[in-house]
Amino acid sequence: MTHVETAKAIAKPIGDMGGAFMMDGATYARGAELGFSGIDFYVLGRGGVLGDTTPDVVSSAFFFWNPEQVQTQWELARKVMDPAKAALEWADLCHSYGDTHLPDLGPLDRFSELAAKVCDAASPAGAALFAGWRSLPVPGADRPKARAQYYLNALRELRGGLHGGAVLAMGLSPAEAVVVHSPGMAPVFGWDAATIPVDDSSKSEWKVAEAGTDLAMARVLHSLSTDECAEFEALVLAMQKAIQAAKEG
Repeated sequence: MTHVETAKAIAKPIGDMGGAFMMDGATYARGAELGFSGIDFYVLGRGGVLGDTTPDVVSSAFFFWNPEQVQTQWELARKVMDPAKAALEWADLCHSYGDTHLPDLGPLDRFSELAAKVCDAASPAGAALFAGWRSLPVPGADRPKARAQYYLNALRELRGGLHGGAVLAMGLSPAEAVVVHSPGMAPVFGWDAATIPVDDSSKSEWKVAEAGTDLAMARVLHSLSTDECAEFEALVLAMQKAIQAAKEG
């Protein structure tokens, strides 16, 4: 098992598990309690790690989002709360989601130990949201599920930043990448998929960008030994399997 193979194997599980709290109803129920209307909480909560900045800066980090959508939601949310405070609320919901939803697996501590090695060694280049998230407090060892969820999201943000760079390197626009890979999310991100033509060439370019992202993640995973990398992959897949089993049972 190579580091590239591990990067590829854990890509979707990390994306799904790391971002699960962002789709959870409890997250937006809390947002409503704080005075947000919906997606504005996502934009300010997730983007709040960038500080009290301009919508253009947030758009650069959100990458796949229509800048007009980001500007609208950022400015709306900014009337409710300071970005730094929103980021802490967002992180708290991430941690709470882990406490509630992650399986009772003994190796969670080992997952977090290895994930911390990866995240601590990773360069922030091209991954602003990851860099900001990494600056937030990490839950303690007394909350192993929350700690694991923190690192799942950190890895998700890291790969997302690297993927954006790979997409640009292939000559694809953010909007084209969304329509190729996740057309159902286009309206959420502020795009009208019907106005963004893609063809077989676009799809091929996206596949190359995806492979390039795996290569970039593999470089980060070299902070782990070959044996640790294989162990890390097994831990991620075990978490994914346990979560799926809980949903089915």
